[in-house]
Amino acid sequence: MFGRHLITVGMTAFLMAGLVACSGGSGDAEGGTGYVVGADTSGDTVTGRAPSEPDTVSGRRDTVRHLSVRTAPATRPHLVRKCTTGTRRVRHTSSSGTGTRRRTRTWYTTERYKSCRKVRSGTESYRRIVRPEKWCLRLDDVDGDRSRDDVWYRVTHAVYDEARGTDRHVRMEFSPAGTGC
Repeated sequence: MFGRHLITVGMTAFLMAGLVACSGGSGDAEGGTGYVVGADTSGDTVTGRAPSEPDTVSGRRDTVRHLSVRTAPATRPHLVRKCTTGTRRVRHTSSSGTGTRRRTRTWYTTERYKSCRKVRSGTESYRRIVRPEKWCLRLDDVDGDRSRDDVWYRVTHAVYDEARGTDRHVRMEFSPAGTGC
């Protein structure tokens, strides 16, 4: 009994040490370990930024571009709820008495039930999104490096509107939503 408890305590301590090591107890300035949560195998994160990309970029505004949403007609199965009703016979028992005087009484009743499920009934048309809406901004002199020109960044709608309202070659600083356009 005491040995099993000791093993359980040891395993718990081992697991906690592993979790503390993976939780980012030491690491970069943001308190993380450099790992990106939500990164897929291509290195892009959920937001579309590369793991080594900084949080903000600055440069001279070059060009803005808006890519509207692109859809295509498509069909999918149309599902309809279909219900069937029926009856079933239910057996009931009741016991009374004890020992040799024990008596069991049995009776049956009819119970109604309703069973519903979704079944396919033809197809329905809808608009499938082929490309989501994107707002893009091209910068020159990215982060003060004059050799880095014509770099495209995906931005939010608010940053896009702000950039559209400014003149070309105005210095801008923003947090990109992704790279490339």
